[in-house]
Amino acid sequence: MENKNRNKAVKKIGILGVFTNLLLLVIKLIVGIFTRSQAMIADSINSAGDIFASLMSFIGAKLSSKPKDADHPYGHGKAEYIFSELISISMIIASLVMIHSSVESIIFKKNLTFSVFLVIVCFVTIITKLILYIYTKSQYKKYNSILIKASMEDHRNDIFVTLGTLIGVCFSLAGLYFVDGIVGCLISLWILFVGFRLFFDSYKVLMDTTLDVNVQEEIKKMIDKYPEILHVDSIVTKPVGSNHIIILKISMDGKKLLEECHKISGMLKEDIINKFEAVYDVIIHVNPH
Repeated sequence: MENKNRNKAVKKIGILGVFTNLLLLVIKLIVGIFTRSQAMIADSINSAGDIFASLMSFIGAKLSSKPKDADHPYGHGKAEYIFSELISISMIIASLVMIHSSVESIIFKKNLTFSVFLVIVCFVTIITKLILYIYTKSQYKKYNSILIKASMEDHRNDIFVTLGTLIGVCFSLAGLYFVDGIVGCLISLWILFVGFRLFFDSYKVLMDTTLDVNVQEEIKKMIDKYPEILHVDSIVTKPVGSNHIIILKISMDGKKLLEECHKISGMLKEDIINKFEAVYDVIIHVNPH
């Protein structure tokens, strides 16, 4: 039920992001081209990237919510991280295009034409994105989805991006038109940074990185409560979407009956699953000592 609600929330955020960013893209692009504001054009390209990100979030949530089958015994949870990789790559490409455009505007001294519409669009975008950010952050805290995190960071970044655009517009009133191009570069570099950060967050899961060391230490403390377990031979964790499978090797007295060893390992498994929400399954192998 939890995963169902989680995927439903991601889909809702994805659809909301597509329509909101599409509207902002059209407005920003028209005003940006009309006023020749590189910061606003960069902002509009960022919105185009946000549309792609929202679509990827929706598709990723749809695929990751598919139940396990014969070919995917642990479900389709990793689809969420594959699509977050695509989102990060789109952000990186968009930022590089924006950097080129902004640098070009500085070199060739392309001046923007001040318009009150630039200011209005900036304020509308900031307010809209602030509302979306607050909502998406609440959903991320609730469901801890990397796709929701990507959307949340997009909305947060857009607030700072548009604030930067507004600064460039204000400086244009004083005749400092080059500030617009500089702001466009700074916006692009910020998006580039966020893109790489999201890429490596997803990469770590796809490359089967282990659970947090602190969690492993807590598991060892739980094992210490079982005097029958003489030694922890190894703890290996494998991510499955946003959850983990724990492969645990422990040692018990070789003279104990198989039934008793199975009972103890079953109790330990239940304790671990009940303790950690992020644990999908626990596989325990008992070695004779």
